[in-house]
Amino acid sequence: MQTRRARVAAAIVAIVAIVGVASFAAVVRPWETRPTCPPAADHPEWSVARRWDEALLDAIRRALPNPPVHARNLFHLSAAMWDAWATYDPQADGYVVTEKHTASDPAAARNESISYAAYRVLSARFIKALGGEESLSEFADLMDALCYPLDVTTTEGDSAAAIGNRIAKTVLDAGLNDGSNQAGGYADPDYAPVNPPLVVAESGATMTDPNRWQPLQIEHMISQNGIPVTNGVQQAVGPHWGHVTSFALPDGGPDGVPIDPGPPPQLGDATTGAALVEQVVEVIRDSSRLDPADRATIDISLGALGGNSLGSNDGYGHPVNPATGEPYEPEVVNLADFGRVMAEFWADGPNSETPPGHWNVLANLVSDELSPDLRIGGADQRVDRLEWDVKLYLALNGAVHDAAIAAWGLKGQYDSSRPISLIRYMGGLGQSSDPSLPSYDREGLPLVPGLIELITKDSTVSGQPRAALAGHEGEIAVRSWAGNPADPKNDIGGVEWIRAVDWVPYQLPTFVTPAFQGYISGHSTFSRAAAEVVAAFTGSEYFPGGVSGYTITAGSLKFEKGPATDIRLEWATYYDAADQAGQSRLWGGIHIQADDFTGRLLGSQCGKDAWVLAQQYFAGTATQ
Repeated sequence: MQTRRARVAAAIVAIVAIVGVASFAAVVRPWETRPTCPPAADHPEWSVARRWDEALLDAIRRALPNPPVHARNLFHLSAAMWDAWATYDPQADGYVVTEKHTASDPAAARNESISYAAYRVLSARFIKALGGEESLSEFADLMDALCYPLDVTTTEGDSAAAIGNRIAKTVLDAGLNDGSNQAGGYADPDYAPVNPPLVVAESGATMTDPNRWQPLQIEHMISQNGIPVTNGVQQAVGPHWGHVTSFALPDGGPDGVPIDPGPPPQLGDATTGAALVEQVVEVIRDSSRLDPADRATIDISLGALGGNSLGSNDGYGHPVNPATGEPYEPEVVNLADFGRVMAEFWADGPNSETPPGHWNVLANLVSDELSPDLRIGGADQRVDRLEWDVKLYLALNGAVHDAAIAAWGLKGQYDSSRPISLIRYMGGLGQSSDPSLPSYDREGLPLVPGLIELITKDSTVSGQPRAALAGHEGEIAVRSWAGNPADPKNDIGGVEWIRAVDWVPYQLPTFVTPAFQGYISGHSTFSRAAAEVVAAFTGSEYFPGGVSGYTITAGSLKFEKGPATDIRLEWATYYDAADQAGQSRLWGGIHIQADDFTGRLLGSQCGKDAWVLAQQYFAGTATQ
């Protein structure tokens, strides 16, 4: 079989042989005159924009997880595809390229222009990424499947290919000066952590400032999608990201903070210290509920969970399914299985496409369910799938791009610590409840019967709950998840009394906690921003049919054995799904409530603002 390069070369030789060199440019320039490309064998219903979105999601799954960078790539692809579509629409405004063109077959011209723009942007962005060779091959294969020659690189003229190439060049040139430091590998050259690394395999946490972020040192560090990381000490991801050029956010100013809700609660602070302690205890309590041997159950049906007001967990579910008018059926499951499933499912998306990509997956599924009755904002007029997709992607990925800028701007500004550092540090100080008891420190962990207790001689005698902690009398013990078992396929870590200085979150031992600051939660910000856009774009906050979700099959967990039965995560509204994404991070032990709730609030603003601006581009009023 001929290689791709050989096929292209053979085609050029054949044309030149027939028409001569002088006529070659005239033959190949109007690409719309090529024979019609045979329809795709797989998913013939997908628009060309959907195909490129899926190709990018595949590339994200191969690369190192980096949520702000992937959100930026999703947005830049979406902006390029939108401009390629809008250039053939007399009304719509382009985002980076505003020129207007006509074509005898606008649909074919749009497909071609979108494809060249997408191919050039993605090839440039992933040429040096992990899995880049495979990703570039997929991009080229898609161009082949669409019958667009790869060697058409001109940016001159008004052919569809030239327009697409020109759009891509403009997007790529702008990206070199958007504040992301793409040329420097997206690193912040000025950031240095104030705390020394926390060696996860050792007890305790030594901190210069417990309210600041502490990198972890992990002996065998592996990313969430299974890629080994050679440096065993975490390097902070994106603390400069608040300076990146946004879609709809205001400028972040000299501090790189487009939206500032104020600092997180801080240890020792007279106003917020008590809230921080309470939220740290909440993380420990969630960890204590992760033992499936515990018979505690929970009704996770949509009649019992969901329907929260913004920035809270105050909901009690939905009385009826609006699509059927019937109540949602109860679904009672093991509480520990539910918590573990939530933590693992939302950790990085079901296929490691990171939260921005995960919401593209959800939005695509929603689009498939609604098709062909596609009405933007619930309007009376139906649109075709290509128009739906390019407009959805512009709004959705503009929102998640802005969510990354807003969230990481705060991460860089406030540099806040994570639960593993706080719990180990506070537990190492002692207990803060009773000055008359041993190990008192006003910044230690509070004593909570059955959850956080002093290790005493009486409690460590043989047969007592903390017998395994003998020799550590006077220290603080917490009842928490005991860590990853040696054989996670067949065993569980369970919940035990452990030393507070040894506490670990419910994560893989090769990952433990993401390499960036806690405040605010990226999951919460991304998810609420996306939920706002999808709800507005579809004209309903409810998933089609009033319910959507994923089934996590029995025995499919990766961190340890479980769940014992299939667990169906379901959501009535997009907001329910977004809230669950935020809640999962507390079950997973890597955020406190302030990170989650504040992320939801900022995410809502990012989503709403992106939707307002996207509509202006649709209507052609964005540049007025």
